[in-house]
Amino acid sequence: MRKFKEIISVALIFTLLFTVSTFSPYAADDKNEVYIGGEAFGVKFYANGAMIIKLESYYDGEKYVCPAKEGGLKVNDIIKKVNNTKISTNEELKSEIEKSNGNEITVEIDRNGKIENKTVLPIKNTVGVYLLGAWVRDSCAGIGTMTYYDDSNNYFAALGHGICDCDTAALLPLKSGETVQAQISGIDKSVCGKAGSFCGYFTDVRLGNLSVNSPLGIFGDLTSENYKRNKKYLIANDDEVKTGKAVMVTTPVGDTPQEYEIEIKRICNRDMTSNENFVIKITDSRLLENCGGIVQGMSGSPIVQNGKIVGAVTHVFLNNPREGYGVFAQYMAECYNNQH
Repeated sequence: MRKFKEIISVALIFTLLFTVSTFSPYAADDKNEVYIGGEAFGVKFYANGAMIIKLESYYDGEKYVCPAKEGGLKVNDIIKKVNNTKISTNEELKSEIEKSNGNEITVEIDRNGKIENKTVLPIKNTVGVYLLGAWVRDSCAGIGTMTYYDDSNNYFAALGHGICDCDTAALLPLKSGETVQAQISGIDKSVCGKAGSFCGYFTDVRLGNLSVNSPLGIFGDLTSENYKRNKKYLIANDDEVKTGKAVMVTTPVGDTPQEYEIEIKRICNRDMTSNENFVIKITDSRLLENCGGIVQGMSGSPIVQNGKIVGAVTHVFLNNPREGYGVFAQYMAECYNNQH
């Protein structure tokens, strides 16, 4: 979850732990007014398959072996089937390996969107358990921030970036997921060299379902009437976003989103596949005092300028947590439109 540009280092700020679409022009006449978010929420994410996050050799009593590597499996491969049995969880994968009894198995994987089949021979470890020598992940959970809710089309947009594996940075394939209300109980402040984070917990109040995990955010439907409605805002075109004063809406304290002063320092690009379109700087003394700048969990916090929602916070600069990247709200909306 790290990228390197002219800034020393940045971090995605969804508290956890491209396949790039072709975008069509976003016409102003197609835009709807939306309710801005700013509320913290919890995500329970279940992957579509078991993603390999690490290959590791183990001792079989005579030598160190890694059947997965020998069979051609790689980190970020998504295991979909073993011997034609669909794999959805780590437990299902473990069960199929144990059933092999030392015979070769056929592993169907998704590698960068292409389905391939590999032949792997599981080998016993020193206690007699058949293994592949692969660490896999099938789910995750975390806290982020709502960006906006489009009641005309009944979908929400959040995070401004995708949910990625914390070890490999690969976009996790979505099988299913749900959102719940989150209660922020404290803040680990950001300092130079280390991003802080919201500290909190999930409540039992269910908000909705996830339908899309994309490089420009997560999207889904809201099924709860508990979402707090407020004033509607138009989504700004990317060319309407200017350097200068703006506000970020987020909820580091209490349960009601508040506006905090920021500055849009620089427009980096107008690339519809990027979630690093502009640089922001936190100037509000309250946010600096409470959080030290941008913290994990703020990803998705909406940014408003000249009465329109212009974008969402996506990254924090580790060497200067008062600053970070934002994505254009227009691109998030267009991303959702292209997925449906």
